[in-house]
Amino acid sequence: MSGLLITGTSSDAGKSLVTTGVCRVLARRGLSVAPFKAQNMSNHSMVCRDGTEIGRAQYLQAQAAGVVATSAMNPVLLKPGSDRRAHVVVRGRPAGELMAGEYATGRAHLAQAAFDAYEELAAAHDVIVCEGAGSPAEINLREGDYVNLGLARRFSMPTILVGDIDRGGVLASLYGTWALVDDADRALLAAYLINKFRGDASVLEPGLVEISRRTGMPSLGVLPWLQEVWLDSEDALSVGSWGAGDDGVASDRRLSVAVVRLPRTSNATDVDALAAEPGVDVQVTRDADTAREADLLVLPGSRATVSDLTWLRRSGLAGVVLERARRGAPVLGICGGYQMLLDEIDDDVEDEGGGPATAAPVPGLGLLPGRAVFGADKVLARPSGTWRGHPVAGYEIHHGVVTPSGGEDFPGGHALGAVRGSIWHGTLECDDFRRALLADVAHVRGSAWTASAGATPFAARREGMIDILADALETHVDIDALLAIVGGER
Repeated sequence: MSGLLITGTSSDAGKSLVTTGVCRVLARRGLSVAPFKAQNMSNHSMVCRDGTEIGRAQYLQAQAAGVVATSAMNPVLLKPGSDRRAHVVVRGRPAGELMAGEYATGRAHLAQAAFDAYEELAAAHDVIVCEGAGSPAEINLREGDYVNLGLARRFSMPTILVGDIDRGGVLASLYGTWALVDDADRALLAAYLINKFRGDASVLEPGLVEISRRTGMPSLGVLPWLQEVWLDSEDALSVGSWGAGDDGVASDRRLSVAVVRLPRTSNATDVDALAAEPGVDVQVTRDADTAREADLLVLPGSRATVSDLTWLRRSGLAGVVLERARRGAPVLGICGGYQMLLDEIDDDVEDEGGGPATAAPVPGLGLLPGRAVFGADKVLARPSGTWRGHPVAGYEIHHGVVTPSGGEDFPGGHALGAVRGSIWHGTLECDDFRRALLADVAHVRGSAWTASAGATPFAARREGMIDILADALETHVDIDALLAIVGGER
């Protein structure tokens, strides 16, 4: 077994995508590959077949590697509920909370769970491709680190550093990372690569030569900006970063979708499939006019439903939702967004609301009859059903249980007029259901939009993006050098 750590000079440098691509590249060569991220801090997660919860990025990386996703691939998942509190998931199950003051000192048991999971994967696969978190140069957190160079040190793992040139300062970031870490950690930095480059890569060459001279790290290559690749992200910085392109649908036959950017949005990847649909323009926004005028308004999932509902009211966007409902303009709530549409929310589990969890129920927007009651037990499931003859499948990750008191059935929830809600995530990835729902929106809005004949199924679109990513690595990265690093040759 060999291990490889892919870390970055910053958040959103492209660690998740590079890890995904490397998993596919190695799998193409017949290696048994598994992804691993010791600790994820993200509200974007997925339910595995065995009913455990992991980060969406690791679930996608398992797909790229051609293996079934398990909780061992992301043994520790931290889901921020506020700026100072995170809900902890260990091996796919709820495991209490972690306060901000405990982040550097209260994680020894989490580190052990991560190390045990890595060893479990290592016993079953040829190569473990590990993704780091944030930056390995966060020396204030190094003592308790078990996801970046702490993991690499534990398992003598070569490390590749990914630098994001799109945000600027990539050469300084690479050199600064190398310079900040201590000698023992620095010895593990085996190589680096540049990500998100636009233009002629030869312009970079003098800088790369100098970085390699100063650090001893060879360059593996320069990955171009891949506009057509926007795979499931775990990073809030990437929400709504879909590649723009001409899909051939005329301007008078398009639908607009506005997705509210909640402070604690979870599983925003629910709307990726809408953005992939020809003729559908999706914008993640906090602008009232955009939300008011869109053909469809989506309230996404939330990790702090009551707190985000309070924010929705303070921002004025709650008024926009109510106005849309009065004039029959379509609204869709997903999980936490669905709960906001109800008459009442009783949450003494997740919410902080600026202080302790709420002791009494709070009123929802009152657009869907019913109430949500939060319980200590988290629901993790992969349900399925039908809507108007179309198969629908999704996944559930929630503490709040909804009891409708009126309206009509809708997959994972209920509806009243043009307002619909579902506790299920992932339903919009079901092609026939998504297109039927959009056709209904188009009818209500008087739009000429229709589903494009022969449009690529979303699952195939995602698989195609993985291959585009892997092809880019094959073309622009020295794969032989990468394989040598994986094999212990440096």
